[in-house]
Amino acid sequence: MHIHIIGVCGTFMGGIARLATELGHQVTGSDQQVYPPMSDQLRALGIELKEGYRDDNIDQSVDLVIIGNALSRGNPEVEAVLNQKLRYCSGAQWLHDNVLEKRWVLAVSGTHGKTTTASMLTWILQANGYQPGFLIGGVPGNFSVSASLGHSDFFVIEADEYDTAFFDKRSKFVHYAPNTLVINNLEFDHADIFDTLADIQKQFAHLLRIVPGNGQVIIPNQIDAIEEVIQRGCWSDVVRVGKDWRYQANAVDASRFSLRRDDREVHVKLPLVGTHNMQNAVMAMIAAFHVGVLPEQAADALATFKAPKRRLELLVEHRGIRVFDDFAHHPTAIKTTVDALKNSEAGRLIVLLEPRSNTMKSGVHKDALASALADADSVNIFAPESIPWDIASAVPAATVFSTTEAMLQHTMDGLEPGDTVVIMSNGGFEGMQGRLVTALQAT
Repeated sequence: MHIHIIGVCGTFMGGIARLATELGHQVTGSDQQVYPPMSDQLRALGIELKEGYRDDNIDQSVDLVIIGNALSRGNPEVEAVLNQKLRYCSGAQWLHDNVLEKRWVLAVSGTHGKTTTASMLTWILQANGYQPGFLIGGVPGNFSVSASLGHSDFFVIEADEYDTAFFDKRSKFVHYAPNTLVINNLEFDHADIFDTLADIQKQFAHLLRIVPGNGQVIIPNQIDAIEEVIQRGCWSDVVRVGKDWRYQANAVDASRFSLRRDDREVHVKLPLVGTHNMQNAVMAMIAAFHVGVLPEQAADALATFKAPKRRLELLVEHRGIRVFDDFAHHPTAIKTTVDALKNSEAGRLIVLLEPRSNTMKSGVHKDALASALADADSVNIFAPESIPWDIASAVPAATVFSTTEAMLQHTMDGLEPGDTVVIMSNGGFEGMQGRLVTALQAT
């Protein structure tokens, strides 16, 4: 079958392209911006890529068009699909029908920590011989790719609540039909498609309706937003982490912790820092228990876990200065990253932040940003003209820059041995990560 994917270079759609190729399909694709590393990964699979959206990108031999959720009416290729009455579907629907339908699906959802937790779960299963398939919204450190069919009935998926397509406004995760469902946390986000937290909760309630009776839902204990969803209807076993399974940090930076249930206890050494990563690891372990992994086996696997790219990733250590890259873009995630680094590093903590997500750019979270950054020693925020709210007023302690060039120079001028720099963005940040590393290494 010849499949054409519109919007192929996103992490999710790129993963769909890889899975379709593994299944033996001929795959072509197009995107507005085609650049490494995703373009290199796709071309290495033999996928023909076309930059820009044009109606003639879709060859007459195409049997199916998969349309990414970033595409809408008015896009030339979308219009060509509709005008020619070509067969089309969303990436999430294709994934269900062709990969997930007959498999045991372990889905990781929630506002924060999905990529790291899904990567941990995949590695626990892989290290214990399960050979799972997976599709993760990032590149997991223990694997060279973000998606694979695997060689078993098990499939791990990062299950986000973003909408499916312009023609299907349900959250993508309702297509995944999980047997094991992790809900890490639940807060308001994605203000471009949801008006309130209640709107997001409604989608999670839909998700719970399709978890089978022999499935399991794993949630943190006493989180009101999640409990409200559970009360709307849940027909599966519910495990509350912090109640059914209890955990406790055995190190200040939470890199060592214990997990116990009744009289059974296991000690874990995690090559990551931060209470949020400890919590991610606990959720991943309990999900693995549901399919037969023993606590000691899960702990052994986590000892060799490597963080996904851009999830508190150490980019360089030079002249006693450490530079981290982190995907944090919500105030809660920003605060947990700041807390993790403050607890694990003795020197000054310098934050470089790009408020890039649609929710952050709209100003929905502006009132929470100052407190999220309060424990950093220095805060530098990039404020392009596209941001309509006053960052300097919202975060008085921050130094605000209209260009990344000025931010980079200011940062370099103030760096001292012992400093820790964390770059926070869910986008490209105009290459700030690589530019800072290059500038630092040149000194």
